[in-house]
Amino acid sequence: MNTPAETQEKINLTFLNGTGYVFKVDDYMTLRRKHRIVGALVGTCNMRGWSAKDCTLPVEFSAQETRFLVERGIAQLVSKQETLLSVPDAEQLVLCRKQLEARFDQQSGFHKAEKLREVERNMSKILAGKRKKLMKEGIAEEDIKLDEKQILQEIADNFVFDRKNAQLEIPCAHAEPHTFKVITPPLVSNSLKYKVFCDCWMRGHYVTAGDAFGADFLLYPGDPLQYHASHIVILLESPIVQPLHLIAKVRLAVIVNKLCIFAYFVDEQVDGDNDDLKRKVHYQTVQWEGNRDKMDMIAGSSARSC
Repeated sequence: MNTPAETQEKINLTFLNGTGYVFKVDDYMTLRRKHRIVGALVGTCNMRGWSAKDCTLPVEFSAQETRFLVERGIAQLVSKQETLLSVPDAEQLVLCRKQLEARFDQQSGFHKAEKLREVERNMSKILAGKRKKLMKEGIAEEDIKLDEKQILQEIADNFVFDRKNAQLEIPCAHAEPHTFKVITPPLVSNSLKYKVFCDCWMRGHYVTAGDAFGADFLLYPGDPLQYHASHIVILLESPIVQPLHLIAKVRLAVIVNKLCIFAYFVDEQVDGDNDDLKRKVHYQTVQWEGNRDKMDMIAGSSARSC
């Protein structure tokens, strides 16, 4: 077992669902800004519910991203299963209860302050209502004395926070450190996909999943929050691609204003030895020019008309 203090130089990726997750904002920003690893936000905002366009921590990394970070010593994959599934002792239960009570007290104070601010905003209406009620009870208007501070104090003294309606705040990262053990990341099932991911990252790109565009990867010249993707990457099992598949992917790239790259393995000889072959990734960039003749014709007609 290791403790977080023993491995401060590496970022911990918590092993869940067969891949790595990050729960701390600082760790995620380091991976994104310094190492160009984006991942996918999969958390839910507490107040608004889940939305595909409004997600928060934790961040889920793909199998390629997880293995890449571990192999380069940027992060380590850790398992907290034994610690988190163990039965807490009496001391831990008391501590959890205190933390829960502290969250309830904090939320109660927040709602009380919000209630008083709302009363202050509507004080004129409240005073008018109280004055009208007292006059109906037979009290003369000149005898009615209402004090704003006294009203606020009465509301503060009578405020009751109903825990049944409390919104329990669950922190994304554990407030207390947990022991863990470092584990080896699972093998990547698609070796071509992993090699292409590493190669594109080494060339300076931000690399993300390309499912939304019918591709395997999207390549960005900078952070995806500031740039549009410049290329879509399609992986092929062999250098041979069917014409309809080629046209479909290239036309798709044209529609979304990106270049289309096909990536595939090619066996190459090593040091002139015919029996010793090495699999190397090759790339083919394809650009659609189906309307080129038509555009040239239009340009020629325009020139003659001038």
